[in-house]
Amino acid sequence: MGIKVLQPGMLATIQDLGRYGLQKFGVIVGGAMDSISLRIANLLVGNSEGEGALEVTLFGTTLLFESDELIAITGGNLQPTIDGIQVPMWRPLLIRKGSVLKFNAAISGCRAYVSFGGGIQVPKVMSSKSTYLRAGIGGFQGRKLQKSDVFECEKRTELGEDLFNQLKKETTNLSWSVYYPSFVTFKKTQTIRIIRGSEYQHFDEENLKKFFSTPYTISTHSDRMGYRLNGEAIQLKEPFELLSEGVTFGTIQMPSNGQPIILMADRQTTGGYPKIGQVISADLPTLAQMQANDRVYFKEVTLEEAQCALIHQEKNLNELSFGLRLKRL
Repeated sequence: MGIKVLQPGMLATIQDLGRYGLQKFGVIVGGAMDSISLRIANLLVGNSEGEGALEVTLFGTTLLFESDELIAITGGNLQPTIDGIQVPMWRPLLIRKGSVLKFNAAISGCRAYVSFGGGIQVPKVMSSKSTYLRAGIGGFQGRKLQKSDVFECEKRTELGEDLFNQLKKETTNLSWSVYYPSFVTFKKTQTIRIIRGSEYQHFDEENLKKFFSTPYTISTHSDRMGYRLNGEAIQLKEPFELLSEGVTFGTIQMPSNGQPIILMADRQTTGGYPKIGQVISADLPTLAQMQANDRVYFKEVTLEEAQCALIHQEKNLNELSFGLRLKRL
């Protein structure tokens, strides 16, 4: 008894917050593209924030529930339905045995997260359930979900079990939901804040002005590893040799063609292109929800401003976690 995949959709993988401390061995962090939506989804069903959940991309993923389950759906709005009826997002849901959950075309964002009370029952690889597709490790047999796959859920936490029993007694689902714009926004055009990269000084004033004043379009050749951007070509003052060095989620590299590449969750551990900037941590979830052909403007902020934005985001998340616990007392 578990959850059966009727249709895998474009891409559905199991992700948590990633595997840390292993980049020196060439193992990427990976994990959810939109970590905030994943964390909130887990809080809504009583899980720890970093528990493994399902990351659904764009459309088509269809699941059959072979038992009653407690779930929450957050992230982009892929028009989820249960047995053809639209279901609310950003709140706990009780899904009855025999019901079919389907994700239709995305109308905002591009990645939805489905948490299951107790978490998804798959083995941890190097302390993480995240799927690393290129290496074939983690998640469900190291790969994306396929038709007829069946996975089970772990035992619900005490909080999750209390909520599950409460929902079973109710005739309707809960009326409240999380106010998600406090954490992540879903727009076709976004202003993404960055701090200066380590090779920022190798670009002249004219090229930097173009970089910050004109929009870039996310290419169709983008994925969990990186977003390729199309727009004004940015050139170095003069060519120079650069040894490969460490990179991270949100690093903006500038290859020789002058079109920026933003490294995402499944980025490599090192890179040799000049780094013009670094997307601030607080804006990574919003960036991760952008689709091909969406437009990005860059805005420079100071390191202190970046830190304050992250502190504010984490404060909001802590308040949400506290509020959810109070609702269950």
